[in-house]
Amino acid sequence: MRLLQLTDSHVRAAADGALKGWRTLESLEATLAAALDEQPAPDAILATGDLSQDGSPESYRHLRRVLEAAGVPVYCIPGNHDHPPAMAAELSAPPFHYCGDHRLGQWRLVMLATWDGDRGGGRLPPDELERFQRVLDRAAEPHLLVVLHHQPVPVHSWLDKVGLDNADEFMRIADSDSRIRGVVWGHVHQVFERQRRGVHFLATPSTCFQFLPGVERADVDAARGPGYRRLELLPDGRIATSVGWAPVGVEAVS
Repeated sequence: MRLLQLTDSHVRAAADGALKGWRTLESLEATLAAALDEQPAPDAILATGDLSQDGSPESYRHLRRVLEAAGVPVYCIPGNHDHPPAMAAELSAPPFHYCGDHRLGQWRLVMLATWDGDRGGGRLPPDELERFQRVLDRAAEPHLLVVLHHQPVPVHSWLDKVGLDNADEFMRIADSDSRIRGVVWGHVHQVFERQRRGVHFLATPSTCFQFLPGVERADVDAARGPGYRRLELLPDGRIATSVGWAPVGVEAVS
């Protein structure tokens, strides 16, 4: 099963809306085109939050138009900038799947919603933690991939101040199941890759701008353009993954 992760597109109601020097809808289109130019093609897309910047129905209609053109299922979760009711209303009908958990061959895809208002950080509420445990208890698949928006481990970014508030509760549940092979997220606008107890912990770059890693300020990384991550979920539980970058000709000047 080959997955394409797209995250933090920050699309606005206005099709030409920009953020930190990037026309975000245009950069999403360019990122998707660059990813689809690669072979083999993905079997599905993971859209891991902050898909919208303003939470407007119009922004999600832009996203629907762009992502459904790929012709594959799209599994999506909200980030702190999203508006969950508007997102669910626009991105629940096929080919979109909003949150939940899904069987992908020998794998179970576990989508967790960390949205806790537009305050930057995120939290898994008690009912979502309980659902996470229930999914683990009943999953028959030998391999699990967990997907969320906010980072559950430090990534050496200023955004560590606004990560997953109750990461310890998440990690306690995740550590209890040896079938979890990977945990992936967005939010941080940078690449992060680490293995912990044999589990891949992966952050993926935004489809628009990136933040400089390793600094305590919200400085944009001028050397990096829009990015994406490819994940290949192998039948034996291994994950092959790589990060790709879109052409840099989509930068806005305002």
